Amino acid sequence: MLFSVEAADVAPERVIYDFWREFPGEVEGHEYADVLVHGVTRERERLDVAISKASQHWRLDRMTRVDRNVLRIGTWELLYRMDVPAPVILDEAVELAKRFGTEDSGAFVNGVLNRVSQDSGRSTESPPSDPET
Repeated sequence: MLFSVEAADVAPERVIYDFWREFPGEVEGHEYADVLVHGVTRERERLDVAISKASQHWRLDRMTRVDRNVLRIGTWELLYRMDVPAPVILDEAVELAKRFGTEDSGAFVNGVLNRVSQDSGRSTESPPSDPET
């Protein structure tokens, strides 16, 4: 959906409506996806500043559209979703980048989001496991 918002310069509400019209019925993650699309589009300027700061030697407009939007998702989650552990955010973003990006996307996204996480004060360390689980 974010790819469409950026590529076609369409309002997020329209893209969300069109996207879910193609998937009638209940879809896992539907509500979270809507929140994420609205959050990323609303905070895009702030996210792009954080990404630009963290991605030394890479201008945002030179990144692939997939990498740029995966970075926006991860950065939004790092800055606004304190209920999601940073290692989970990074792992999910890297998997998206590997699946939909180029051969180098996973490593690139990992490096930039690690830096965003550090800059924002979020730990990328996995929490200690609970010995009772």
